[in-house]
Amino acid sequence: MKAIRIMAVVVAFAGLCFASAALAAPKTVTVATDATWPPMEFVDANKKIVGFDIDFMNAVAKEAGFQASFKNTAWDGIFAGIAAGQYDAIISSVTITDERKAKFDFTVPYISIGQILVVPKAEKGTKIGDLKGKKIGAQIGTTGAMEIKKVAGVELKTYDEVGLAFEDMAAGRISGVVCDQPTAVTYALDKKEYSNKFKIVGQPFTKEAYGIVVKKGNKELVDQLNKGIAAVQKKKIDQQIKKKWHLK
Repeated sequence: MKAIRIMAVVVAFAGLCFASAALAAPKTVTVATDATWPPMEFVDANKKIVGFDIDFMNAVAKEAGFQASFKNTAWDGIFAGIAAGQYDAIISSVTITDERKAKFDFTVPYISIGQILVVPKAEKGTKIGDLKGKKIGAQIGTTGAMEIKKVAGVELKTYDEVGLAFEDMAAGRISGVVCDQPTAVTYALDKKEYSNKFKIVGQPFTKEAYGIVVKKGNKELVDQLNKGIAAVQKKKIDQQIKKKWHLK
């Protein structure tokens, strides 16, 4: 009888330990990102998704007590995917706008970025308005594309990936590209094939705050993400990540 009781206690204890371990296991949050936007998010030579946003989200996850699993997702379908529940969040250089806030929930801002113009070295214009009668490229659905649309007399040409816009400019098919300043620096200054062809002109002409996107109504995840962001910023981990990716 005692042996049976002892065995029952051992089994019960083992079950309790297993249950506790299961409860202690960090939750996995699936995060979509369009990994075509260096240095914020891109695929490196080892086919691994890397960049500032990736490091930042991993730091947020650690502070908030969950694990982030990244899913490389094309920009033109990334918002529809979260609305359909294909992933839990988006971190992909997403500017917080009133139009987007009407459809999705956002965390607090985690970095500020501005749009800037890149042109061929022979181009004399220093702002979008100087390129009237010419074509300017931007990734489809981005705030860069929205800024070009605001200027009369220039033609917007959109691309699924910003890298394709730079390829077109190198081939002489467009006269400028508008994108986020860190990405402009990567393509115009850091890439060997473009550094002698392109230049960044003027100063950033917008001031935009990036946020992590969550499906409308998922307050629990927004609160968890905001908790992680606050901890990362308080500990200045974000500043270390900025330094790593050469962001100001």
